Formats: sequence, C-alpha cells, structure tokens
Amino acid sequence: MADETLRKIFAKKLNYYLTMSGKNQSDLCKYMKVSSATASDWCNANKMPRADKIQRIAKWLGVGIGDLMEDNPTKKELTSRDTKQIEKILEETREKLTSQEGLMFDGDPASPEAIDSILNAMEIGMEIAKKKNKEKYTPKKYKKD
Repeated sequence: MADETLRKIFAKKLNYYLTMSGKNQSDLCKYMKVSSATASDWCNANKMPRADKIQRIAKWLGVGIGDLMEDNPTKKELTSRDTKQIEKILEETREKLTSQEGLMFDGDPASPEAIDSILNAMEIGMEIAKKKNKEKYTPKKYKKD
C-alpha cells in the first residue's frame, strides 16, 4: 500500500475514533506529548506517526491497531449511493468555503488546513448519521440479525 494512501486511511480513522470517543486534537497532543502541529499533521494525512505511537494512540482510543490502519469498517455499511451523496455535499461545501472572501476561523482567515479539518469532521459526522438512520429507519423485515 502506498505511503500516501496509508497516511490518508490513518488520518481518516484517527479523526473518526477521536470523534466517536469525544476527544479532539488537543487531547491527543496532551496524551502523546506532541505539538499541535504534529497532531494536525497526523489528522490531515501530512505525516504518519511511528509504530510505537500508533500503538499508544490505539490503546488510548480503545481500538485495535488494525482499526486505525485498515480501510474497512467505517464505509462498508454505506452503499455507493450514500458515499456519492456525502462526496457531493462535501464538494459543494468546499466550493462555498473557498469562494467566500473574508471567511474567518477563530478570528483569523481560514487556512486550507482549517477548511480540510472542517470537511473531515463533516464527513465523519455524515457517515455516522447515515449509519444511525439506517439502523433506526430500516424496517425489521429487512434487518439482518
């Protein structure tokens, strides 16, 4: 697997499990004793932590190393139609965020990294919402037990 692909999978999974556990990048920095820039690099797929750090992160999040490194569980429950809908919404949102002059984030103009972080969080949230809606609104006769 290509290094870039692995970094993207790790970043996506890291963001997903941070959100699911109610934690954020700041918590990650404190636990791992790294700078906010390092945590941001991990969460935005710019860099990959060493294997020992991945192991510590997995333990802290209460997941296996494979959960952070393998691209499987988070999208398998979504159909290709679901994925396309999410991608379309994210692309429309990206266009709106980048086309606005003076878009501010925390009092400063939004950087491309900030916009990427917003979109990553939105993607995770939409995936979770779609999965929960599938559980809630799928008729019993179609549910797999």
